[in-house]
Amino acid sequence: MRSSIFRRHGAGTRAACAAVAALARSAPAVTVALALAAGGAWAGGADVDAAAAVPSPSLPRAVAYRWDSVAIGGGGFVTAVIPSRAAPGVFYARTDVGGAYRWDPQAWRWVPLLDWVAQDQAGFLGIDALAIDPRDASTLYLLAGIQYLNGGRTAILRSHDAGKTFDIVDVGARFKTHGNGMGRQAGERLAVDPADGKRLYVGTRRDGLFVSGDAGSTWTRMAGLPVTATPNDAGIPIVLPDPASVARGRAQRLFAGVSRSGSGGPNLYRSDDGGEHFAPVAGAPSDLMPQRAVLDGAGNLVVTYANGAGPHPDKDGREPMDRGQVWKYHIASGKWTEITPRGWTRPFAGVSVDPSHPRRLVVSTINTFVAQGDARGDRIFVSSDGGASWTDVIGRGFARDAAGVPWLQGHGIHWTGSVAFDPADPRAVWVTSGNGVFRAADVDAVPATWTFTVAGMEETVPLGLVSIPGGPLVSAIGDIDGYLHDDPARPGRIHAPQMGTTTGLDYAARSPRTMVRLGDSMYLTRDGGAHWTKTASLQGRRGVVALSADGAVLLHVPERAAVAWRSADGGARWTRVEGLARAGLRPAADPVDAAAFYAYDPENGALLARSDGGARVAPRASRPPGGAPLIRLAPGRSGDLWVALKEGGLAHSVDGGAQFALLPGVSFCGAIGFGKAAPGAAAPAIYIWGTVANVRGLHRSLDGGASWARINDDAHQYGGPGDGQFVVGDMNRFGVVYMSTAGRGIVYGKPAT
Repeated sequence: MRSSIFRRHGAGTRAACAAVAALARSAPAVTVALALAAGGAWAGGADVDAAAAVPSPSLPRAVAYRWDSVAIGGGGFVTAVIPSRAAPGVFYARTDVGGAYRWDPQAWRWVPLLDWVAQDQAGFLGIDALAIDPRDASTLYLLAGIQYLNGGRTAILRSHDAGKTFDIVDVGARFKTHGNGMGRQAGERLAVDPADGKRLYVGTRRDGLFVSGDAGSTWTRMAGLPVTATPNDAGIPIVLPDPASVARGRAQRLFAGVSRSGSGGPNLYRSDDGGEHFAPVAGAPSDLMPQRAVLDGAGNLVVTYANGAGPHPDKDGREPMDRGQVWKYHIASGKWTEITPRGWTRPFAGVSVDPSHPRRLVVSTINTFVAQGDARGDRIFVSSDGGASWTDVIGRGFARDAAGVPWLQGHGIHWTGSVAFDPADPRAVWVTSGNGVFRAADVDAVPATWTFTVAGMEETVPLGLVSIPGGPLVSAIGDIDGYLHDDPARPGRIHAPQMGTTTGLDYAARSPRTMVRLGDSMYLTRDGGAHWTKTASLQGRRGVVALSADGAVLLHVPERAAVAWRSADGGARWTRVEGLARAGLRPAADPVDAAAFYAYDPENGALLARSDGGARVAPRASRPPGGAPLIRLAPGRSGDLWVALKEGGLAHSVDGGAQFALLPGVSFCGAIGFGKAAPGAAAPAIYIWGTVANVRGLHRSLDGGASWARINDDAHQYGGPGDGQFVVGDMNRFGVVYMSTAGRGIVYGKPAT
């Protein structure tokens, strides 16, 4: 079956779209306006019909911007680092939600390869496998897609220029993948034949083994392997063609690893006729699942095993991920030899062979949290005799170089699913982790120093951001708290005390040194984040939080809770907010009126705003549901509300929700934010992720939305701002804007001139 293919260019490519036809439509009756006063009650008012003719907009002009990532330093799960054998020193890395990277040894930093992905391609940031042509380091292939984004859209991304440009081969009609699924660190499930750079193999999660003879343009299922899916949905994570078996223009011997054990069936198969037929490999461990495999060049296959797909136990408890082994299979004789490091029963994952010394191996544990300096993490073992004996590199002495990333203190090298000798210098070993990439320049040193090697690599999930007037940029991040960023080009100061995932963040507009952050706990600061105090109580975990303009009142909607809670004493006591009974609402405080909060409900199209009535809820009107749940208020103005309605456009009210109007020309709006006004302007700069005159992107308006300029380009889309998370303008520097991503961290742009 032929898949749809088109070329996707990287930085410095085609200019913006050609002119489009003018839009003209009538705006529907817009949002319901209800009100939440700081006193904790809800009430409503009269219906409003803001229908108006939308004039024909012109194509938005483009304004040149420079784009980069707010420096955090790694921060997410790097699922594999893979060296090129054709060009020593060339490495590629893949991540579960943050795209793929190429290592630049001259600049000593990682180069992101997928910043061009558009909003309808956001799932391409989840890379389930990566393969390099063994004879050409510039040719690589990515298996890309995330099950819960873009309808599970799956593609083979192929590049012949080291990732500068890509072809997109849509393969969703044949098979789908999940770059953030269980077993994502195993592999590789995508491989290039050592004799034919256009012959590819891919082991899928639920559709079997496939082959392509035209560099991925078309795919055919290899029916000789009698496996399609596995109960854990990891499928076939290992496909390994043997270079020693090349004949008649292709590898004749193929190995396929299957993520199952026990009664589920065999988990390692072998073909000796180019994939026409496969047979289970006799003697393979049956009670464990293969994680990774390498050919040592001396006639052996080395396989790591664990009792689960990993990297952590599954939610049902059937794969505890707490036991594993390492085995060597002699291909000619079929003999198996266990070579697990003596005394270790933990799960193993990473494995690599020194290309200049086939008996020199390195392996890593996974999901093993044992002492590692000031933290806990995995162990790494090196052998010089083919696995007969091992050295516990970390156990004999551990040194870590954070390379200027201060938050790394107390964080170990964990979820080490991939290790690799450096072909350019086999003394060096690279390892991946749940928080980035580490490199030991000399793994035989005592102690070996593991350097956090993440310059240019940003792959976190941002969940909140505020720019404090006269203060720092403050972020909330999944897994690693968030930061005070004095300079977006340098790693910031992590929030302390730490609490892990931070889902809620706000500051008091009239007292900006007062802030609140929320996760499994809630913390308040009155000194701009220098010191945080934990609230005495909390009615539910995580969720979202809003802080009144004067910093006196907190409003908290816990995760998955259909109730909001109010505190007027810094979180010591909480009372239930009457009339607010739907999960997922995101209240926002008026920046001037300390008595007013607002929230938009995309499920029923209601904008909630206050009245003088007290405890009564009386909706005024309703519009079709939809939109982003995050409402924004213009800084310094009371009741100046903006609601991103997604396909419904952008709605604006200047009277606290009594009346709304749709902005002309904005046919889609996923997120909106405000920043410092342009020189000489009274109104703040407005930034939206949206569609203006059929052009999707990040747009800026300096005249209250009357006209727009696109400020990003096709090479800098980053998959859009996630699920309507945020677009935030800098309140201290005109023109600077920040945007969340689905896993590529926080990106920011600033005017090029």
